Amino acid sequence: MSVQFEPIVGRYMHLDLFGRPNRIYVEEAGEGTPLLCLHTAGSDGRQYRALMNDARIIGSHRVIAFDMPWHGKSSPPPGWHNEEYQLTSAHYTAMILEVMAALGLDRPILIGCSIGGRIALHLALEHPQSFRAIIGLQAGAHVDPYYDLSFLHRPDVHGGEVAAAIVSGLVGPDAPERERWETLWHYMQGGPGVFKGDLYFYKIDGDIRGRVAEIDTKRCPLFLLSGEYDYSCTPEETLGVAGSIAGSEATIMKGLGHFPMSENPEEFLEYLLPVLEKIDAK
Repeated sequence: MSVQFEPIVGRYMHLDLFGRPNRIYVEEAGEGTPLLCLHTAGSDGRQYRALMNDARIIGSHRVIAFDMPWHGKSSPPPGWHNEEYQLTSAHYTAMILEVMAALGLDRPILIGCSIGGRIALHLALEHPQSFRAIIGLQAGAHVDPYYDLSFLHRPDVHGGEVAAAIVSGLVGPDAPERERWETLWHYMQGGPGVFKGDLYFYKIDGDIRGRVAEIDTKRCPLFLLSGEYDYSCTPEETLGVAGSIAGSEATIMKGLGHFPMSENPEEFLEYLLPVLEKIDAK
């Protein structure tokens, strides 16, 4: 029998956030420049599995992905059953900085997708000194609501299946079947109301249109990569954000959708590797 182990190592970190204990799951692989990865709304760090298994990346980067509280293998904090989960920009920012400090990350490269891409813009504006560079995937400054969020948390609806159905149209048409369905499976496993709570940040609280032009790329280089088949963060939105931020670089990725690193990692890596090379060269 042939057995193959991946280079990914997972462990749990106990961390107090906002006065409450949290048990947070962290995966990492490789050595070198830290590369901190932020997953999308309603999903978890498994979306970055391809980066952690690519010898070209982990040969010179310590790739790290954590599941936010309430997501994936991370538990909600005690007392979660007495509240409604709702992600805000202030809590999201503080969480990322606390995790970085707990892991001892010194100016990592940050890469985030969707809500991770949106908070990447907040971090580029508010904490540029904390990062070597920031890579925003599907990183729009805002999005207009285009479906009823109440369907994501109702007793007569299977929330996970509805969440997967909603995001299925955001996957690019060229995505391999295996990767497409693994991406959707992550959404099917989401906890009750978690996807809806993340979208509060994405659609309401995290709107950064009025401040995005203030980002100073001389303090922190900013790279925007967006799939061409994405109606949540359209290519036009990405190019509009890039056009308002002096010194930022934007690339529209052919054939890819809203979850490039997860839905079609082989194609995505061809876009990511040149960006990492450029950052490392600086």
